[in-house]
Amino acid sequence: MTIVNFTPLSALGGGLLIGSAALILLLVGGRIAGISGIVAGIGSQSDKGWRLAFVAGLVAVPMLIFGLDLAEAYSLQEYSPWRLLLAGLLVGIGTRLGNGCTSGHGICGMGRLSPRSIIATLMFMAAGIATVTLLGLGG
Repeated sequence: MTIVNFTPLSALGGGLLIGSAALILLLVGGRIAGISGIVAGIGSQSDKGWRLAFVAGLVAVPMLIFGLDLAEAYSLQEYSPWRLLLAGLLVGIGTRLGNGCTSGHGICGMGRLSPRSIIATLMFMAAGIATVTLLGLGG
C-alpha cells in the first residue's frame, strides 16, 4: 500500500483544533460538540443562537480557507447533486439511529469516557475496516 499525501503535521494540527474547540465548548458553555445533536436542536431548542453560530462556522471556515469554490476544493463536481443529497440523507438517518455522529461519539464521547461512545466508535472503525477490506480499497 502506498500512502499519498501523508501529512502528519496538518493532521495533528487539525486534531488539536477540533479537540480544543470541543473542550472549550464543554468548559465554557457546558455543551457537547456533537454535530448531529447541535443541528437537531436548532429547530426545537430555545438556545438557537450558539447552535446557528456553530453551524455557520462549520460552513464559513472552509469557504474562507478554500475560497468559495468548494466543489473544486473537494472534487465534488464529479458527483450529481442528487447523489450527494441522498448520501447526506442517509448519513443523517444513521446519526439518528446511532444516537449521534462520529464527531460526537469519537471526539466528545470518548473524551468523556462514555461507554456508549466507546462502543459506537469501535463499531464505526470495524465497519470502515470491513468495508475497505471487502471492497479491496486498501491498496
